[in-house]
Amino acid sequence: MLCHLLSLVGFVGVPFGNILGPLVLWLMKKDQDAFVDATGKEVLNFQISATIYMVICGLLIFLVIGLLLLPILIIGVIVYTIIAALKANEGKLYRYPLTIRFLK
Repeated sequence: MLCHLLSLVGFVGVPFGNILGPLVLWLMKKDQDAFVDATGKEVLNFQISATIYMVICGLLIFLVIGLLLLPILIIGVIVYTIIAALKANEGKLYRYPLTIRFLK
């Protein structure tokens, strides 16, 4: 659950905190627990994907479509992160939607 919630650090002003927080926890605990390993990979994949999507939306702001998509994307990231944390608290692996699987 902590791995999911650490990804919200990026929203409180820590640049790339959405990736760095879960990455540090995953690197420290991945060999000790298979669930943490799977969860960490899923969180990292989602946060890297979300960062890419946000950069694209940022570039599209000049075409106005980015202004519409960026708030929707940010709300989606927060909502999906909370859902994933609740599922992890129940011991279930949550698969984020629209995620590019960088880590397998």
